[in-house]
Amino acid sequence: MNQLDLKGRVAAITGGARGIGLAIAERMVASGGRVALWDVDLVEAERQAARLGGFASRVDVTDFAAIEAALAATEAALGPLDILVANAGITGPNAPVESYPVDAWRQVIEIDLTGVFLCCRAVVPGMRARNYGRIVNIASVAGKEGNPNAAAYSAAKAGVIGLTKSLGKELATTGVRVNCVTPAAAKTDIFQQMTEAQIAYMLSKIPANRFVEVEEIAALACWLATEDCSFSTGAVFDVSGGRATY
Repeated sequence: MNQLDLKGRVAAITGGARGIGLAIAERMVASGGRVALWDVDLVEAERQAARLGGFASRVDVTDFAAIEAALAATEAALGPLDILVANAGITGPNAPVESYPVDAWRQVIEIDLTGVFLCCRAVVPGMRARNYGRIVNIASVAGKEGNPNAAAYSAAKAGVIGLTKSLGKELATTGVRVNCVTPAAAKTDIFQQMTEAQIAYMLSKIPANRFVEVEEIAALACWLATEDCSFSTGAVFDVSGGRATY
């Protein structure tokens, strides 16, 4: 594994206790960064943070007060926040729009889209004041193309792409860069929320004929968190094994 230049940088990663978030945290620590794992599962977040020499906070990304409290605690423990990776999300049920549970729709949008907005809303003032920051939002190829029987997830991730573009433009003349990553599916705990038919559908759409590895997503996300990512902002970076058509 090649090292990226994250020495001395402080990052908060939502959904950081497992899966993609944890892989990003591991890559950042290996590259000299310090990490705060923000997750609803505080027990696992604390276990992984102890292993990585980092910090853990219980964070429900739909709760702005909880995010602000976690940010304050993180900065007290590690120093000013340089990097936000907004990764936390759920898939919701697999069902056609005509029978999609209304409460489930609202929950997916609230966690996967509004949660990203709230985290960005919390960290941007400090980053702007220090004239430095890197925000990496984890979207999905579903946000580009739409997956059948996953309208809420697809719509939320499309919203993350739009939010990233808007915020990137707002901050383009500052030292803060805002980008998002659109992975194909990876074999993580999120697969437990999907039907086997949905998993098979997603695999069938990937020309590389395999799911993405979380380490591959981490490699791209961590580069976007470095100083080297100096001119790319409001951009969408594909890591979908050739699936994305634009």
